[in-house]
Amino acid sequence: MPEEPKIEEPKIEEPAIARTDAAVPAERLQRDVARVLEAVYGGGVAIIPLDVAYAIIGQRPEAIRSIFDAKQRSYEKPSGMFGNWQMSRDIQLLPDEKHDMVRTIIEEERLPFSVVAPFREDHRIFADVDPFVLDSSTKAGTLDMLLNAGIFHDEVARQSYERSAPIFGSSANTSLKGSKYRLQDVEGRVREAAAIEIDYGLSKYANDEGRSSTIIDFRDFTVVRVGVCFDRLQAAFKTRFGVTLKQAG
Repeated sequence: MPEEPKIEEPKIEEPAIARTDAAVPAERLQRDVARVLEAVYGGGVAIIPLDVAYAIIGQRPEAIRSIFDAKQRSYEKPSGMFGNWQMSRDIQLLPDEKHDMVRTIIEEERLPFSVVAPFREDHRIFADVDPFVLDSSTKAGTLDMLLNAGIFHDEVARQSYERSAPIFGSSANTSLKGSKYRLQDVEGRVREAAAIEIDYGLSKYANDEGRSSTIIDFRDFTVVRVGVCFDRLQAAFKTRFGVTLKQAG
């Protein structure tokens, strides 16, 4: 008896997402992040949507080299690591009161920022990280961890921590040319490095200055880089903790 022809299910196009802070079904978000991590853990590069700007990420040496080359970025400027409060608490070496500050800014102020701090190099999450990758993602014994940068960022951080395989990256743009807030605005040279791209529309904190996350060295509250929401961060640190953020230099 001849085999009946297979009936292919029609491909359902998922609706476009207009902004990175739009509501996205949990199953879609988890699936999109899983696709990204599959590519990245396989040695590829990904461009993904964050509230602060589109980011380019990798995890293996060949990907990190490709990112630095595509961005024309100096290795003097290390990559950052995607994280959340629990990861910062477990990995970064800070007094309890500073960990509490980090949690307050995330959970009560709901602002994006990056924390620079010494870290536990012997933490399990770094066990299988290539030395070149760790060296290009740290500086002088400190690690820059991006926090609270939107739903896609948070899901990448969550899944990567579950898998004990950290994700490293930076903004998806040519170095010193300003962050990009739409996938189509990322330079061709940078996009060509990516094995996978995810488009979630306009970044929440798009701005005319080309800023991405504010980076704060929590050892002495020096501002390494002024970024989005800086005025609100400055006010929150002063009002809640009596801390004045200091401009570098």
